Order: sequence, then C-alpha cells, then structure tokens
Amino acid sequence: MDEKQMLREMVDLYARTGSEQEEGEIKVKRVQDRKTTYVEQSGEGGRSVMMNEYKVDGKTYWAGYSSRSQTVYISLAA
Repeated sequence: MDEKQMLREMVDLYARTGSEQEEGEIKVKRVQDRKTTYVEQSGEGGRSVMMNEYKVDGKTYWAGYSSRSQTVYISLAA
C-alpha cells in the first residue's frame, strides 16, 4: 500500500471512530484544528510534516504522515 492510500484509510478510520489509535505500526495523532503543517519535535530540532486535504462524510480533514515516527497527524479543517 502506498503512503497516499494509507493516509486515506487512516483518515477514514479516524472519521468513523473519532479516536486516536494504532493500526499495525502506524499511530494516529490528532493535532490542533486548521493546521496544514505540523512540526514534529525530535530531540533538539523539529521536522515539518506537510498535510493534504481529505473529505470524509461532509467534513474536511488535513492529514500528513511522518515516516520517522510512523505517525499520521490529523487536523479538522473546521
């Protein structure tokens, strides 16, 4: 499964359950609403995770994936 497809599935799962969870080795973390970029802290520095727009059941989400931490970051576009 490619990253784009995995992100779509994780956003769909989050939209249905509304909870942060793990799917295999992939973690899901909700971040502040209306974020299109998230800075993932790593030690002394940080790494930007760019997010893409996803629409599920009439709601718009922004989501991005960090391969370093294997985490999907999700933000509601409110």
